[in-house]
Amino acid sequence: MKTFELKRQVPIDSSYDLVVCGGGPAGCSAAIAAARLGGKVLLIEATGCLGGMGSSGLVTAFDPMANGEVALVRGIMGEIVQRVHDRGFTGPQVTPDFWSKNYHCWTPFNAEGYKLILDELCAEAGIEVRFFTRLIDVDVTGQHVNGVMLNNIEGHRYVPAKTFVDATGDAVLTHLCGAACREAGRDTDHIMPPTLCSVMSNIHWQKAQSDLSRTGPDEQQKYLNQAVDDGFFSHTDRHLPGLFKISPTMAALNGGHMFHTNALNCKSLSDGMVRGRQLAQEYLAFYRKYVPGCENMEHATTASLMGIRESRRIVGEYELNVNDYLARRQFPDQIGVFNKAIDIHVYDDSPEQYARFCEEYGSRGRLNAGECFGIPYGILVPKGWQNLWVAGRCVSSDVQVHGSIRVQPAASMMGQAAGTAAMQSIRNDEVACELNTAVLIEQLRKDHAYLPQSDLSPTMTRG
Repeated sequence: MKTFELKRQVPIDSSYDLVVCGGGPAGCSAAIAAARLGGKVLLIEATGCLGGMGSSGLVTAFDPMANGEVALVRGIMGEIVQRVHDRGFTGPQVTPDFWSKNYHCWTPFNAEGYKLILDELCAEAGIEVRFFTRLIDVDVTGQHVNGVMLNNIEGHRYVPAKTFVDATGDAVLTHLCGAACREAGRDTDHIMPPTLCSVMSNIHWQKAQSDLSRTGPDEQQKYLNQAVDDGFFSHTDRHLPGLFKISPTMAALNGGHMFHTNALNCKSLSDGMVRGRQLAQEYLAFYRKYVPGCENMEHATTASLMGIRESRRIVGEYELNVNDYLARRQFPDQIGVFNKAIDIHVYDDSPEQYARFCEEYGSRGRLNAGECFGIPYGILVPKGWQNLWVAGRCVSSDVQVHGSIRVQPAASMMGQAAGTAAMQSIRNDEVACELNTAVLIEQLRKDHAYLPQSDLSPTMTRG
């Protein structure tokens, strides 16, 4: 490829304690945690709202936060969900048990309300938020980030900071730094396909089945199987996460896979958005024809962001793996615990893939009620890096565990830990890859994280 050398003088902004790239659940929690500890924090977001997949992506259901006995996800994420609920922005069927007790239970919410709550929390913490701002380059010395190059309507800006959190979802900051990453699809044809989610309205819930939100041997699956057998769709995909009730007449639809879409390729993403809008119309027609209570359903909108499930994952100080998951392993340095099943969507619309998904998600890759596995600090740190942390779906794990922790509640726990670690790094003159994790855990516990490990260690678990 031919290259063009670009040289220009770029204004330098004032310095920050922490710059967080990405305003999804990981980035918001990192920024809030750091700001509450006294940090001067800049949070940048490429779109015009916070929330990431939960707002711009219309993935409007928080994944399981409890294990049937206790709330595993507390801290900032627990605070967010409680406030969303208190303000009337969760589905009308939602009770606090949905997120604080129930086993493998999703909590539907209204995306507009979620945006407002995140705006308020960031303002209360004193965070500077810049919307419509993208990370375009970095300034690095060795394994230390000096600053980032940003671009928005005002042009380019160079922003120096003491610490940085990559909450981009695609490990954009880490990749620009030159740190090692694994890319989905590089060594295999298997890339977990994304979905373009929608909001649907005018649903007669009393007439509809009581639960339209689960894939499996329920009424919705029966209708879907019939439609596929009838040749109704342009594909034969039997995997449909379904509708999530977000109001008395509205629902968010998580349906339709854009198979073989590469989230790290712009043309593939562009083609995927077009295909996603086509599929939204197919699913609208399906619900109208086959599902009681949806005869007059209307399509309100598709998301402005594609629901990416897999792109890059960093090579961290530790790689969380499926053996850790199946062993229900607890770590001295764990910054969160989780219970969600391994959820690796079908790679194509073949019967073999759907059978694989059902087996893995239904039994082989699921923990029991009352159980959990630990998320260790080391998966947040690119190997050897001094002032850079990663939070969200691009942390260091294998494909199987990625299928569990790639979701919003886990991302928020990682973000809170990353923001807290950044402030500890500044205050105690510690680098990310040698942080005293016992001190970190104690601070997270003070900030209401649920960390049940009895033994702490000043050094992280390494792999």
